[in-house]
Amino acid sequence: MRYDLDDLRLFLATVEEGSITAGADRVHLSLPSASARIRALEHHAGVDLLVRGRRGVHPTPAGATLVRHTRDVLAQTARLESAVTSYAKSPSAPLKLLVGGSAMHGMVPRALVTFLQEHPDVDVRVSESRTPHTVRALLSGEADLGVVVEDEARDRGLVTELLTDDSLVVIGQTGGALTGRTTLPYSEVAEHPLVGLTADASLRRWIEKHAAPQAPVVRYRTTVSNLSVVCALAAGGVGLAVVPRHAVDPSVPLTVCTLQDSWARRRQLLARGPAQESVAPGVAALAAHLRRASAYE
Repeated sequence: MRYDLDDLRLFLATVEEGSITAGADRVHLSLPSASARIRALEHHAGVDLLVRGRRGVHPTPAGATLVRHTRDVLAQTARLESAVTSYAKSPSAPLKLLVGGSAMHGMVPRALVTFLQEHPDVDVRVSESRTPHTVRALLSGEADLGVVVEDEARDRGLVTELLTDDSLVVIGQTGGALTGRTTLPYSEVAEHPLVGLTADASLRRWIEKHAAPQAPVVRYRTTVSNLSVVCALAAGGVGLAVVPRHAVDPSVPLTVCTLQDSWARRRQLLARGPAQESVAPGVAALAAHLRRASAYE
């Protein structure tokens, strides 16, 4: 036989409430209509589903079996509806956010969590991007927002605002090569074995662009794609590492020294394309979440 989902919802509500009257109220049906539906359900099933008494109703063994399977069917139906309707919840193209590698550590994940929770109908596509590429994408309208390095984005026609300090430091194992030092130049850092990000990472490219050709050729013990892993390797004594100061977890035992080089002093900006009459609500909301997340840096 074919079961009607509304009849199943009514039957489950009736059993859970202990009376046809209360079950009918819960699913917004009149008592005569609810009674007729349940009688029709029993007729099609060919078996009594409820024991009726002056104090209410309770399920027969067959009714208890139907209750158990009804819960499964309704739960599966809800998952089905959610899966299908999720494709209709984001009719517009996703927002495109371009960020440098250091922004991927902490700030951007924090902003995405709160933004996506508060805006279930807006999707965001995030890509790691070097500042020159991000600037071009924002100017051409290919991206909605970007987190860029100030020195490379200044006077490029973008609308920008300061987000956070992104200055670089050198870190190493407590009691290791940096013991007793508070500051040193990158040329001295490069004389030691290092751990760092992979060659295509925007932060790695920034360092190599500004440090060469004065610094020695670097020996990387290993390279990884995550700043947290870089910090863990440095803390373990594998090698020194150059990272943004905000990436250093104060609870991890590390020696942290300031880099003397001027290029190590950086600031991150939030940027969007040239000023327009209005900013799309989704873009404005994402920008607000990035501002709040940057306060933790």
